[in-house]
Amino acid sequence: MTAIWTVYLSGEIHSDWRERIESGVQAAGLPIEFVSPVTVHEDSDDCGVAIFGAESDKFWHDRKGAQLNAIRTQTLLKSADIAIVRFGEKYKQWNAAFDAGYAAALGIPYITLHPAEHDHALKEVDGSANAMAREPEQVVEALAYIINGTMPTRHANAAE
Repeated sequence: MTAIWTVYLSGEIHSDWRERIESGVQAAGLPIEFVSPVTVHEDSDDCGVAIFGAESDKFWHDRKGAQLNAIRTQTLLKSADIAIVRFGEKYKQWNAAFDAGYAAALGIPYITLHPAEHDHALKEVDGSANAMAREPEQVVEALAYIINGTMPTRHANAAE
């Protein structure tokens, strides 16, 4: 029986990177279960007040949601075999940076995924990462290699 790997998908919620990784993994037949934070922005922001009651102060409104989200994030990240941490182009993903640091502190291997324009800002995060990818398809190839030892059919920048 093949072990099922748990992969935590952290970060940016405004593009299709998660779907691209999930469909690539499915096409490759990799034994992976994906987990992630709540990716509906409004639900993530408003869960605390929806459950525990309204707050007149935005700080406490946000804090109630952040505390609930932290329970989910910490629990799922602790149980993950690998984390993928995505930093997108449009917004600053402070939560993703926190997740990368948390994964590093727990000894959970992680791969960062971001455009070259973020290289300088993320140098410490990338420095602790086990790998850094530019495209979701590279993450799929990395997961195939990690799990099955499968080399990609195309060898990007491979020595001839």
